[in-house]
This record gives sequence, structure tokens and C-alpha cells, in this order.
Amino acid sequence: MLKTETIDRAVMSDGTEFVLARHDDEWTVRVGERLLMSSRMHDSEEALATHAIERAPDPDTVLVGGLGLGFTLRAVLDLVSADAKVTVVELVPSLVGWNRDHVGILTDHPLDDPRCEVVVGDVYDTIRGSSRQFDVILLDVDNGPEALSSTGNQRLYSEKGVRACYSALRPHGVLAVWSSGTDARFERRLANAGFDVEIVRVAAHQGSRARYVLFLAQRPARK
Repeated sequence: MLKTETIDRAVMSDGTEFVLARHDDEWTVRVGERLLMSSRMHDSEEALATHAIERAPDPDTVLVGGLGLGFTLRAVLDLVSADAKVTVVELVPSLVGWNRDHVGILTDHPLDDPRCEVVVGDVYDTIRGSSRQFDVILLDVDNGPEALSSTGNQRLYSEKGVRACYSALRPHGVLAVWSSGTDARFERRLANAGFDVEIVRVAAHQGSRARYVLFLAQRPARK
């Protein structure tokens, strides 16, 4: 029986520990004892990209908040044009390194795509510093509106964060948020900010009964 092998560890300034591990052909990232992501469960991350870009045809500029194992980014790159610009912002520097050194093969090395710009930092800061810059913003950060690995990520989903996302989008732009479950208060925040909101439930992975939630919020053309 194959044992789980710890490949690397990274400790953030607040003491949060991320662990990259491998068991046979499965790669995982854990935060403490909690599973944050797995290479065997990425259908919902790909669905996040697909549903968002379906609602914003031919986007020129896409912002991906959260690199993870690269599945969301790869899905975006496969859907946008050869002239599109895709910016991925990752808070944990080691996740970028792990993608380059260990797990990039899982998604055909998306960080090497010339359309991709990698920013190591807080996606909240990128959003706050942008005005009508993006056609699509994808947020796959923590567990969604209820942050898992960093309470600082909760500001993304606050009223101020939602309004910043609205301002960073062009008319008809789409904000798509991955979440482990529903959140009525977050849905109301999106609507109150002026978004047209749609909730889509997707399978955790093929054949699974477990469902995750995608918040799909579109900025109307009139505003």
C-alpha cells in the first residue's frame, strides 16, 4: 500500500501551514488537517471558468483569484482567445513554486502560457486598484464567502469587497465565485451592489452527489 508523501510545506506569516502531498497519482494541498484541494476533484473549478466565460463571450481580460493546482487557470486559457490577457493572483508564494516545480504537468503548465501573468499577492488589492479593467473576475479563494485558510480573505466577500469587484468590471462583466455552500447574505450583497445574480450548483467531481455552489454575478450594461 502506497503511503502519502509530503513533498513540501509552507508557513504563512500568520502561522497558517500549507502542505503539498502526493499519494500515488493524487496531489493534495492541506491547510493544517483540512483538505484544501485535490487533483482528483477539480470539475467544479473548471465549471467556474466555463459558466463565467459563457456569460461574457470573447473576454479580453480575465482575473483569476487563487491559483491552487491550476485547474481553473487552465480552463480559462482553453476558453479565451489567443489575444486575451489572463492575470492570476496567488497569495501563497509556494503555490506558485509548486505549480512550476511539481504539479504543472497536471494542467499542461498554464503558467508558461504567454497570455498568463502571475502576481504574487492579495487579489483584493488587485481588484481595489482596478477600474473597469476586467471582463471576467473568477474568485476561487478558500471556501468561498466563509474563509477557510485566512480570515483576511473574508474582506473579498464583504460589502466593500463586492462593490470593489463591481467597479473593477466592465459593463456586461461577470464576477464568478466558487463556494462550498450557499450564502444568502452574500447573494444579497451582490444584488445590492447592482449585480444580476444567478446561483448554479455543480458536482464536486464526476459521479459525485456532493454539490458546490457558483455565484455568477453580471454587471449590467446600463451601469
